[in-house]
Amino acid sequence: MTGPMLAEEFETLSADAVIDRLIAENVTPAKKDSVCITCSFQAEDMIVLDLLRKRLPDIPVLFLDTGYHFKQTYAYRDRMAKLWNLNVRNLAAKKTVAEQEGEFGILNRTDPGKCCHLRKVEPLFEGLEKFDIWFTGLRREQSPTRKNLKIVEHHELPTGKMLLKVSPLAAWTWGDVWKYTAENKIDFLPLYDFGYRSIGCEPCTAIPAAGADPRSGRWGGAKLECGIHTESKRADE
Repeated sequence: MTGPMLAEEFETLSADAVIDRLIAENVTPAKKDSVCITCSFQAEDMIVLDLLRKRLPDIPVLFLDTGYHFKQTYAYRDRMAKLWNLNVRNLAAKKTVAEQEGEFGILNRTDPGKCCHLRKVEPLFEGLEKFDIWFTGLRREQSPTRKNLKIVEHHELPTGKMLLKVSPLAAWTWGDVWKYTAENKIDFLPLYDFGYRSIGCEPCTAIPAAGADPRSGRWGGAKLECGIHTESKRADE
């Protein structure tokens, strides 16, 4: 896979070029199943997915089915999966929502960090074990916790598994996102029309105040990350 010293070279490339180069250098016919994208079906993820599906039509699309998403998110996921013929793989926690609430109560109110770990972090890290390249729709502009995001990063999962984490839109602005969405006529999650800027589980997602950080509407402002992008270790720091 791409070596650590080459990661900086990707910072000068367009999103298209980043994807083309990584596929050319790392994805042989024997390794076509080694690439995935995590997708919450937000606007950024849909752009990266649009770019990838034109090159890797059957790429696994990993969706964290927490059981707490907005009904609009589930409906949009199903509609786009059919429209784009997506290979969606729903990743779920070991316990159902009812089982978790029966054992711990409503964690998203009392301990959102534990809730995210159980329903997002654990299922994703387990799901990523079979892949070598992990594409995301992360952008630096989204929050202070992402300001140092690199387009290509080497990450180590808790098991020691190493993989490339690729965020082709790292340098994009919110304006860039909606320009691409409009120009490519991509249907978007209807919740954006109501003012949402960062959309996750319904109990922990609110509309941010005007001019505020897009992710300030998540978890009542108590935190900015669920853990899936902070609990894996960057190996090239």
